[in-house]
Parts: sequence; structure tokens; C-alpha cells
Amino acid sequence: MPFAPLSATETTDLPEQTAVTPKDTADPAVEEARDRKQKREAELASLTQDIDVSAERQDAIEKEIRSIDRDRETLNSKILSTADTIKILETEVSDTERRLRKLGENEDTVRASLASRRGVLSEVLAALQRIGRRPPPALAVRPSDALAAVRSAILLNAVMPELRVETEALASDLAELSRLKDVIAKEKKTLLGDAMRLAEEKSRLELLLSAKRQERDRNAQKLAQEKRHAQELAEKSKSLKELIARIETEIESAREASEKSRQASAAAKPGREGRWDPFSDPGRLSPALPFVEAKGQLPWPVAGEMIRDFGQEDDFGGTTEGQSITTRPGSPVTAPADGWVVYAGPFRSFGQLLILNTGDGYHVLLAGMDRIDADLGQFVLAGEPVGVMGTTKLASAATLGLGSTQPVLYVEFRKDGRAIDPTPWWAGTEEEKARG
Repeated sequence: MPFAPLSATETTDLPEQTAVTPKDTADPAVEEARDRKQKREAELASLTQDIDVSAERQDAIEKEIRSIDRDRETLNSKILSTADTIKILETEVSDTERRLRKLGENEDTVRASLASRRGVLSEVLAALQRIGRRPPPALAVRPSDALAAVRSAILLNAVMPELRVETEALASDLAELSRLKDVIAKEKKTLLGDAMRLAEEKSRLELLLSAKRQERDRNAQKLAQEKRHAQELAEKSKSLKELIARIETEIESAREASEKSRQASAAAKPGREGRWDPFSDPGRLSPALPFVEAKGQLPWPVAGEMIRDFGQEDDFGGTTEGQSITTRPGSPVTAPADGWVVYAGPFRSFGQLLILNTGDGYHVLLAGMDRIDADLGQFVLAGEPVGVMGTTKLASAATLGLGSTQPVLYVEFRKDGRAIDPTPWWAGTEEEKARG
């Protein structure tokens, strides 16, 4: 079977051979792979972080927000659906980034394979070139060269099987390298499109939240006074249990929220059948069902990966009382359950802390946010945005030693002041953990 020499275009992607002296200690192929990895990470970051919504799209989104009905139910419905879309897009963007990293590693492996066989490639190309220029003589045309023909046949029988194997291996690597480049290009296009949609949805969410803030009729001066008082109590409290008790005793809005949660629990009808849809009845002013009946149905507050679970050893010789979840920079944080805000602000080593009274003595705590968008006494719905993560992990006692540079949200559930495992309450916990 004749062998065609490899064309110049098929070898353009091969790494250039680098002269290595005895003094060199670093492997050029390893250094080259490391440089490519760093460039890929920088490119991924620029693809998803340096995206601005065009002025035309921003105007269209603002016009859409202005046109909707400003009643509570319509605003809440739009906010909940937008926040849910953002979670889905963030998960898709993260999945695409993981696929691109894996494809990049595969590309490095193929390139390393080609680089390790530079010498073999040179020998194959040289042999094929020689065979093309000086083929063995044909006996029918030149019978006098019978001896040369026999010698050539013996040589070819010895060399050709090895040449065939090496040529096919090299051709396979080159084909795989070409395929990987095509797949990487398609994945980058997908990533760019999803990142643009994500930026637009975040812009839409900010405008919706702004519209909702304008609709609130609470007295701004009274709210400011309560925030100052709550901050004073936070500075004096030595524990979360003490903070919650003092807040719900001394802050009027928190007292009202506690009373509303008690009334809602008393009025709730137990034994609800079927699964609960957190996005139903967006105009409700009290929890859709008792918190204890929401087990296995609460949505995660962010799209991310749990990196420290409840009950694991912490860095202080004890066990963790909550769960830590990595997020994307700037991700919106949503309320895991219906509840009333009884505290929103900084607290000791937790940083920005949000506490929700979800009824029946249960409280949900969220910490690690860069910004909180909920006010004292406000009733929030499961899935409603209540804050925004920062761009990097905020150092706190809850996230110490996690090793991640990504923002980390700390989640804690409490019953009558005692920390409990949130795991039974999450919808599809195992699936979410596997998906990340």
C-alpha cells in the first residue's frame, strides 16, 4: 500500500522542536503546556467577565420593566422567574467552562504525544520522501536490476510495517488535534452566548429589584433607626442565638415578623399533599406551607458546589454548623424559603449576615454576601433575590481553610436557637452535589 507524504498544512500545529542543552532542567513540553493552560484560564475569564450589555439591549430591558404592572404579585413573579433563569445560566456557563478546561487538557495530551515523537516523525517523513524519489526498480522493465529489486523488497518488508504503524499513529493524533480545535471553537461560541444572556438577565434583575424598592411604603427614617439599633445589638451579642433572641425582642419590625410567623404557623393547614411549587402565588404575604413540611423541596440559594457540609470538622477543633457553597463572582443570592427578615447587616466574623424567620422556631442564616438587598421586617419568597456575592471569597470564620478563591456562601438552619442539618430540606440535594 503506497504512503503519501504528510502535507505542510498537517504539520503546522506541531510544536516547534526546541534545542535542549544538558544545563536545561525544565521540560520544554511541560513549560509549553503550562503556558497554554494559563492563557486558556485568562481567556475564559475575559470571555465571561468583560461582557457589557449593549446600550440598545439595556434600553429594551428598561422599556420592558417600565411596561409591566407595578403591583406586588406581578413584580414578584418577574423577579422570581428572572432569578431562576440566572441560576440556570450560571450552571450552564460553569459546565461549559469545565468542558473547555477538559478539552484543553486533551489538546495538551495530544500535543505532548506529538512532541515526544518528533524524531520518529522526522524519520517517517524522510523515509517516505526517499521512497517517493527512488522507488524500487520494476523487473519487467529492467531485468538487469533483479538483485537491487530483491534487496529493496527485503528492506521494505522489514521497514514498511513499522512505518505504517507510526504513520497511522501520527495521522490519528493530527486528526484528533484538528477535531479538538473545532470542538473548542464551538464551546467558546456557546460560552460567549450564555455569558451575554447572563449579563442581560442580571441587568433585568437589578431593574426589577429597583422597581420593587420604589413600591415599598415603609417609612425610610424608621427603617434607618431600626437598622442602627440592630447593628448596636449585633455588636453586643456574643453568639447567633443571643443575636436572634435580642433582635426579636427589641426591634419592632423583628417582633412583628416573629408574631406574623407565629400566626402563619397557627393558621397553616398540615398534611399538604403533593409537591410544593415555590413560584406559585407570588403575591402571598405569608409562607405557603409550614417550614417542617418543606423538607426535600427548598431551592438552593445559589448555583454552585458544596465544599463543606454540616457536621464536618472545622479549623477550630469542632464541627461545622452549616454548609459552605462556592458561587460565581457577582451571583445573586435567593431566599431558600419563605420568611421574614429579622436581621440584615454585618455580624462579627460572619461578615454580611441575613437572618430569616421561617416560622415554628426555625431560622435560616445566609452569610458571605457582598451586598444584602432585603430590609428588616420584609417578607421574602423562596427564590426571591436577597443579596449579591462579591468577586472573591470573603475571609470569615465560616469559610476559613476552604482553599477556594471563589466567593463562598455560608448557609445555616436553626431550630429554637440550635443549628440543624439543612440537607433534608434541599430539593434534589444529591443531584445538585454531583452537578456542582
